[in-house]
Amino acid sequence: MAHSPPRGRFITLEGGEGAGKSTQVQILADVLRQHGIDVVTTREPGGAPGADILRSMLLSGEIAWAPQAETLLHFAARAEHVAKTIRPALARGAWVLCDRYFDSTLVYQGYALGGNPVQIETLSKMIGMMPDLTIILDVAVETTQARLAARGAAADRYERLGAPFFTKVRDGFLQVAIDNPERCVVVDANQHLSLVSALMFTACLDKFVELT
Repeated sequence: MAHSPPRGRFITLEGGEGAGKSTQVQILADVLRQHGIDVVTTREPGGAPGADILRSMLLSGEIAWAPQAETLLHFAARAEHVAKTIRPALARGAWVLCDRYFDSTLVYQGYALGGNPVQIETLSKMIGMMPDLTIILDVAVETTQARLAARGAAADRYERLGAPFFTKVRDGFLQVAIDNPERCVVVDANQHLSLVSALMFTACLDKFVELT
């Protein structure tokens, strides 16, 4: 009798601007693949064709969205992402590494931009896809500013908001970690890239028996 593959693992990376999430997602994916794991990397907002359209609308800065409208657009993109990318990958036994997820909406739209955290948490429960592990890459505001300046690329909407916004975002993610200790691990991302990568993999080793 054929058996279904075991459900994969869902790992999210969170943190403010310049924390290195995109780079660290790829490094962790490579390490997990070396352990024989099928890995899917993705990001939010986006991660599916319809969600990518909403991403461009949200990040362009061309529209000053009402806070509730902005929150709902993020969750519309997330619902599409979960249905089209995350759930199918987990169902076939793959591990999904996601650059941002609902914690980012809570922190950015809720704590930093004045949205309603209770409504955001209610919408998160409606999506019904909880990460197995969330790694929060914590960086000082000074580190954020230095890394953004070094990129030399055009700043997106959030990057243009400056130090007071970055402070609210950092404080918000640290509060998420305090409120969800069973799921969240905070990693000091001010350190060298290789040290951050090692700490992230250690967090996975501590969480998942498959890797030990």
